This record gives sequence, structure tokens and C-alpha cells, in this order.
Amino acid sequence: MSYLMKGFKCHSPVMCKVAGSLFKVRTLRNTLGINEQFKISRASSQLSSEKADCYNYIIVGAGSAGCVLANRLTEDPQSSVLLLEAGPKDTLLGSIRLMWKIHMPAALTYNLCDEKYNWYYHTTPQRHMDNRVMYWPRGRVWGGSSSLNAMVYIRGHAEDYNRWGTEGALGWDYEHCLPYFKKAQAHELGPDQYRGGNGPLRVSRGKTNHPLHQAFLEAAQQAGYPFTADMNGYQQEGFGWMDMTIHQGQRWSTASAYLRPAISRPNFSVAEKTLVTKILFQGTKCIGVEYVKNGQRKEVFANKEVILSGGAINSPQLLMLSGIGNADDLKKLGIPVVCHLPGVGQNLQDHLEVYVQHKCTKPITLYSAQKPLNMVRIGLEWLWKFTGEGATAHLESGGFIRSEPGVPHPDIQFHFLPSQVIDHGRVASTMEAYQVHVGPMRSTSVGWLKLKSTDPNDHPIIEPNYLSTERDIWEFRQCVKLTREIFAQKAFEKFRGPEIQPGDHVQSDKEIDAFVRQKADSAYHPSCTCKMGQPSDSTAVVDPQTKVIGVENLRVVDASIMPSVVTGNLNAPTIMIAEKAADIIKGLPSLQEKNVPVYKPKTLETQR
Repeated sequence: MSYLMKGFKCHSPVMCKVAGSLFKVRTLRNTLGINEQFKISRASSQLSSEKADCYNYIIVGAGSAGCVLANRLTEDPQSSVLLLEAGPKDTLLGSIRLMWKIHMPAALTYNLCDEKYNWYYHTTPQRHMDNRVMYWPRGRVWGGSSSLNAMVYIRGHAEDYNRWGTEGALGWDYEHCLPYFKKAQAHELGPDQYRGGNGPLRVSRGKTNHPLHQAFLEAAQQAGYPFTADMNGYQQEGFGWMDMTIHQGQRWSTASAYLRPAISRPNFSVAEKTLVTKILFQGTKCIGVEYVKNGQRKEVFANKEVILSGGAINSPQLLMLSGIGNADDLKKLGIPVVCHLPGVGQNLQDHLEVYVQHKCTKPITLYSAQKPLNMVRIGLEWLWKFTGEGATAHLESGGFIRSEPGVPHPDIQFHFLPSQVIDHGRVASTMEAYQVHVGPMRSTSVGWLKLKSTDPNDHPIIEPNYLSTERDIWEFRQCVKLTREIFAQKAFEKFRGPEIQPGDHVQSDKEIDAFVRQKADSAYHPSCTCKMGQPSDSTAVVDPQTKVIGVENLRVVDASIMPSVVTGNLNAPTIMIAEKAADIIKGLPSLQEKNVPVYKPKTLETQR
């Protein structure tokens, strides 16, 4: 959406670092000051390497969760951690300016549409969406999708986490999750009962005060919706200014917030351009991973745990490649079964959205900023001072509402943008226009993903099963109708030109349904494919301690373990999950804040 710029044992607690082309050989002193070298025979390890490299923890994926875990686990100088990332660094020659396509907030569509930093996934043809193949960008770079996303910081609703508790994720209700949102966060407005003030993740509000953002918020109130001062605080419901992971004009990814501050620690090693191809087991005990770097296949070992943080596509894919998944599916591909866990890759959930667009009668949108000379001016100002129109993603206002009476908390989300986006930003805007991104938050359509082959380089088969229920179709009709009602308010009179999309010719339910099938796209929120739940739940993949059920020394910590998708964007919840999981891994008691008030509508008899 960019708008301006186009059972194995190590025989000592001391760690050994990866040798050869990946890392320099280093020997660290343990607490007794003894230097030791680890050697593991082929016979004892039943693996191909005669000399193995060993860490306490191996984290697979330097994304939104992996960077958090790496930072928190290496806070203990006695814990050695190896972080493996398939993609490159997010800097060039140590400079973020030279990687402006990642770090300039307004340049975000460059990498949303570039395979260099992006897995560039596509779904199967969606039979309920005119057989369209949907594009799914996912981060493949330090910071993962937090280095590609639109930098919107939304936590979801308190009831999302209370629902997780009822779905089997005990200890993940709101009073146990809120403290970890706060622990992660340093909000520019300072701490309060809901916001954190001292965490690594910098969060800010927009600075443009754009007249179209003002008009959007005013129109929403004219339509009867409340203004909310903090949609991540007491009251999600309503419209207001959105929080963003932007700090001093720069994208504040988890690589900036968590990875770089930890990278000089002597107990921490990180490798980029390193594709993990398999989890190594001795029976059902996880002992390490196999990876490919520079065309060479190697193995590295963990004497405590391997933690998968590859995200909702890569984590289940790696589990299945390693023999954990539906036994029948694995046998068809000739993969030896380590553990029959049929929930792996199932329960796939995402947010779908449409853009409702209007021409703007005044030349105040971002259209002129996309002209070549202006792009150069904007880019130079950002490179010089990290200020100007390049220093924001421009998604500065938004909101949450309920689709109908009886819905207890919001199930529709809005992002407003004073510009026009076409085909994920891959096609340039041609006019002065504004739009809202709108979509249902708790769709009832659920999908799955499966392996295409045993080749780790092959993308899995992704079947989100969009719009497969009547409820989802109805909710999208509501999204279009309720957005049109907001755009029709007096606040937009001096800006409102003809409707571009859907267009005035789209009025009946049948016509709106056809528009949604033709134009809806992913909001880039895949989740829930390694669902957290009780071991007695045959669809669960990890338990509430994030441990993979049925095996030892293996965890998954990322958006894939959500039992169900939350009401909002997923980056903030994923960071929270990793913060909470880090305490679990360290053996610390969970933080908890009881009886924090949360807004409830005075009546559910009305929609607003």
C-alpha cells in the first residue's frame, strides 16, 4: 500500500559457534573460565557431520517474532542463541539510508512488490472470487513482514484474547496479554494504563494533520460513530488517529527495535540468506536444524530448544517438511512421519478488504507527490533529515465499528488514505483521489495450506477459501454500504468527486457482491496455521506454553499459533506473543494486570 514511492546431548553448557562459511570459530569461556570444543561423533548423533556446532537456542526466522525472541533470550549472558534468516539484512553497508526502500515509511510498496525481500506467495484460484489468484507478500528480510508492512500498530480487541482462553489457549486472556503489549511499547504519548513507555518498540501518531484525514474523522462522527482517543486503549470502537511503528521518520521494524540493539552481544549469532530446510530429530526429540547457505547444506544443533518463528506460512511448511503434520499427507510425499499432528497448516485465517475510492475535487491528495520531481524532492528531504512526506505511511486515521445490532464488539475495520491504491501499489495512481480500506475482522471462512512437494524452495499450496460462507458475503455488503454512508456526510462535501470504486452503477446486493468478488484483496494478515490449544484438541499444534504437541524441545512462536484471528492488524499481536513466549521459555511467571476496564456499548440494540 505505498503511496509515494513506487536425544542428542551437548557435553557442556558452554556454547560452540557455527564454523566454516557461516561464522568464525569462536570459543567462549563458561562461568568457570574453561575453554571447551564440542565434538559429536557420527555414531552418537546419527547425523552426517562429524563435528557439530551447538547452541542453547536456535530461532528460525528473523521476523516480527524471531527478533523479539533473540533479544529477550540473549539478555541472559549464559544463553547462547543462533538466529537464522532466509532473507538478507535490512541495511546496506550498515546504513539504513542506503536501504531507503525499507526504512522510508512512504516507500513501502517497493518491497511489497519486490521478490528480493519478499516470499511473493500466491494462493490457489479462489472459487468464490471469480477464480482469482490472490497475491500474498510476506517478509523475507531482517524484520520479516515488519520491514514490509504499512506500519499500522493495532492490538486487537480485549475480547479477542479472552476468546483465545476459551479456545484452549489458557493464560492468553487479555489480563495476561496486555502487560506484554505494554512491555514491548514505547509510545510517544507516554505510558498509561494501556500504553507502554519504556519498551523497544517505538510507536507514534501521524504528524501530517491532512485535511482529508480530518474530514474522514468528522464524517464518521456525523454518521453517528464515536471518536476514540486510543483504539488500542480503553475503547477500540469508533474512529480516531492510528498508532504507527514509526520513530523519528523511520520505519521501526523489529529489526530496528530488537535485533540491532542485541547484535553485539557475545552470546548471539545471526545469519542471513540461510534457508532452514529441515528440523532434525532423534526419535521425537528435536536436536537441531539443517540449512542451506551459499549452496552448501549444513547442520547445527540446539541443546535446549529450536523455536520456529517463520510466520503463518513458513512455520507449518517447515514442520511438514520435517515430518510433523497429517500423516497421510506426509506419506503421499514420502516424508517419514515423526509425529501425526493433523492441525498443521489447517485453520488458516486472514483478513480480506476492499478499497472504496472517490475522486477528490481539490488538489490536496498524494497524487502530486507521486510525480517524478516531487518524488526526488521528498526522497532527498527524507535522506537528509528523515522528515517530510516520506516520513509517514499516510495511513494516519481509521476506525472500528460493529456490522449490525447484537454484535458485542467491532467486526469491521477502516484504514483511510488520502490517495488511490491500484493492484497493491503496483500500478500508479492516475488522479486526485482518496480511499478507505475496509473489511470484516472475524470472517467465518477458514482455509488451509499443504506442501506442494518435498522441495523446501517450492511454495506450499495456499487455500484461504475466501468468501465461502454467506455470513462473510453479507459482512462485505455491509462494509461497502456503511463506508458509502460515511463518505456521503457533510464533512466531505468540499472534497467529494464521483465514486471511482465500486462506482455509482453498483447499487444492488448482487452488484455489490460481484464487485467484492472482483476487487477484494488480502490485507496481508495470514495466521492460525499452527493453532495453540490443549493437547486433547486434535486440531491444536502447540500447547499454551508454545511447545509443539507430541515432540520435545520444539516450539512455534509467531502469528501461526493464534487460535483465531484478532480484530485488527497482526504485527502488534505477533510482537506481544513473542514477548510473552520469551518469559515462558525463561521459566518466568506471566505478567498479569487484572480488572483493566474495557469499553462496552451501552446497548447492543443498535449498530452504532
